Amino acid sequence: MQTQHQITYSTIIKASIEKVWQALTDPVLVKQYFFGSDMKTDWKPGSPIYFLGEWDGKPYEDKGVIQEYVPNQQLSYTYLSNWSGLPDAPENYLLVRYAVEAVPEGTRLTITQSNYDEERAKHSEGNWASVIDALKKLVE
Repeated sequence: MQTQHQITYSTIIKASIEKVWQALTDPVLVKQYFFGSDMKTDWKPGSPIYFLGEWDGKPYEDKGVIQEYVPNQQLSYTYLSNWSGLPDAPENYLLVRYAVEAVPEGTRLTITQSNYDEERAKHSEGNWASVIDALKKLVE
């Protein structure tokens, strides 16, 4: 069931685009701020992306497919959370997009996520705030 709910999370990070981009795409750095997840992908459009880890003692495997990858500009991937409880069907995947742009203060990072209900959208906004706060601490 496709939905029209979308969140956009935008923030300024006091670091270069290259440094922010590396934090978004390097599995070693991602693990440090993204709930300890092991991210696996080659960033080629059409390739799989996995986020593997353990939360509250339970293993998880979130997955998706790379849609777009333009270094130091933007990337996007589909995403199905292990915790969603939804069947592995195309209509249950979210679309996640990261975009970076240079601003006088450093880098503007904009994250857009779509295709879910209003309740999950609100929950996701809180998660992104936590993730990005940890990313900022890592790169600033």
